Amino acid sequence: MSEHDHIDMEIYEDEDFSFDGFQVVRGEFFAHTYEPSLTFSGCKVYVNMACVRKLPEFSYVQVLVNPDQKKVAVRPCREEERDSVRWCSATEKRSPKQITCRIFFAKVFDLMEWDPNYRYKLLGKLIKTKKELLFVFDMNAPEVYKRSINDDGKTITSKTPNYLPDWQNQFGLPVTEHQGELVISMFKDSAVFGLERDPKGTPKSGEKSSISSESEAADGVNTENGVGYTQLSLV
Repeated sequence: MSEHDHIDMEIYEDEDFSFDGFQVVRGEFFAHTYEPSLTFSGCKVYVNMACVRKLPEFSYVQVLVNPDQKKVAVRPCREEERDSVRWCSATEKRSPKQITCRIFFAKVFDLMEWDPNYRYKLLGKLIKTKKELLFVFDMNAPEVYKRSINDDGKTITSKTPNYLPDWQNQFGLPVTEHQGELVISMFKDSAVFGLERDPKGTPKSGEKSSISSESEAADGVNTENGVGYTQLSLV
């Protein structure tokens, strides 16, 4: 039987069915090899192959941060644009490039109160605004890969991710709450991705001392459409 052959399946009517008590299973709980992701590990940041393949015509990007919403945006750009960084190799294969970024790494980990010894992976999505395409990643729901030292003194990174404590006893949001979140998210993404500028513009006192002597790159501020955002150089 070919895939085009029609298969009859009986459909049962159930007017009493209700979504009460159902939870929408979080997408993070499924495999997502082909979905956009952004990883922070060992003072480096990098996207996965899915991101590079989605935008094959771009070799450079700008990284933007919304410290209030705890989101990161990766926007494709030209090499000559200010604060552009190469996100892929210069080879024909165009594999993702691990970008060393000690200051940016420390600022993000200080903001999120993450453990710098662990690896954090963020899932994202490619959104289209009125003028451009960009990736948006949510720092509020990371996959955390813990590291430990074995008896031989070697560092071992867990292959199984850990999630937020609040997720331990649930599969996801209740259906009604999930639908409400979806409407809000779709409205924000389709209108404009607003990235508010950090009013302080400086790292907090808790930033790692190992980078305190390094000079900090100036933040770029764009007020297009009346919205300001913090744009960071990955020094």
